[in-house]
Formats: sequence, structure tokens, C-alpha cells
Amino acid sequence: LGEDESFEVELPENPEDPSAGTRKLVFTREIFIERDDFMEDPPKKFFRLAPGREVRLRGACIVRCEEVIRDDAGEIVALKCTMDKDSIGGAPKDGRRIRGTLHWVSAVHGVSAEARLYDRLFESENPAGEEDFLKHLNPTSREILDDIRIEPTLAELPIGQTVQFERMGYFCRDPEDTPDGRLRFNRTITLKDSWAKIARKLDPRESEKRTSDKRKS
Repeated sequence: LGEDESFEVELPENPEDPSAGTRKLVFTREIFIERDDFMEDPPKKFFRLAPGREVRLRGACIVRCEEVIRDDAGEIVALKCTMDKDSIGGAPKDGRRIRGTLHWVSAVHGVSAEARLYDRLFESENPAGEEDFLKHLNPTSREILDDIRIEPTLAELPIGQTVQFERMGYFCRDPEDTPDGRLRFNRTITLKDSWAKIARKLDPRESEKRTSDKRKS
């Protein structure tokens, strides 16, 4: 896709409720995907993006990862992909099977926001039964993601209204924006991640490491 090229896609507001209507997004040369949707050396049953692998970008097209770009510290900062232009709309014309489908947001049109992830306040199931319940506080009961990217239509979401962030859970817009004027969202309900469940079965230690890395990022 050329630097100045883009195209519009139409996605359902709620795939399980056609009556909810649709929303429009603009697909551009540069996009953001979830960090966890890419692995450089993926294990079996990981059907998201990896070097040399194709995935479907929901409602847009099929892309193939051709190159991994790193910074001076060796951290992955970008992926260079090629697009199958014949697949615009989401389906390959030759009928080949694409197992992974990712959500995305345009790097040009995406809006920066803050997300607060809430979890259990205590690590103990029964803090009242502990000798010192304060020792069982969950240090990650609230995590703040300072710079997430959301679809531009969410900038018009009324205060207090709930929306689902795919695979992340349900979020409610906070009455107060961030000090620099960006939207703030609070997670109210989590969702199950099918890959996270598989990863724990394959290698519990590796799953714990990836969870830790995600929190650091």
C-alpha cells in the first residue's frame, strides 16, 4: 500500500447482533496491532502473526510478515508486511485458509487514550481469614496503560457508556479525562483469551513470563 493510499472498511458494531449497525474505519499503510498478536518464534496452535505467516486483518485484507524491525537495544519496534490486494474485504480469492484474524487500528487515525485495568484487590480468596490481610494485597490490582490506541469513533462515546475492547474486556468511559485531555477508560469485565489458556497448558513458565513482559510493556 502506498504512503498516501488508504481504503475504507465497514465492520459490524456487534458481530452477535446485526441490528446494532455498522461502523466505518480507514485502513492505512501503517497500523497498530496488539503486541501479543505477534511472536517471532511461535509454538504450535499460535495462529496470529509471525515471520513468514499470513493473517487476516479484520474486515480489511490479508497481510504477510516479511521483516522484523528492532531498535538499538534489540527490542522489536515494528513489523514490515506485504498485503494481498486481491483480499481487500477480508477473504482471499484463491480460497486458501487463513487461520488467524487480528483487530487493528490505523496509526494515522487512531486516537491515544488511557486504560485502567482492574483486578482482584487481594491475592487471598479469604483475606478476612488471614492474620494480616494487608500482606495479601494484590500489587497489580490496578494497572494503567498510558498510551493505548482506539478507533476514532470512540472519542464520541458518552461518559459512563460501556464498550467492548476485543479480547481485552468491557470498558467504561471515565467521567474525567487525563490531565492532557485524552480519554480514560476503566475495565469493568475481563474476557477469556483462548491463546493464553493454550499457552498455560503448553508451558506454564513461559506463559507466566509473557504475562510479566506484557505488564512491563
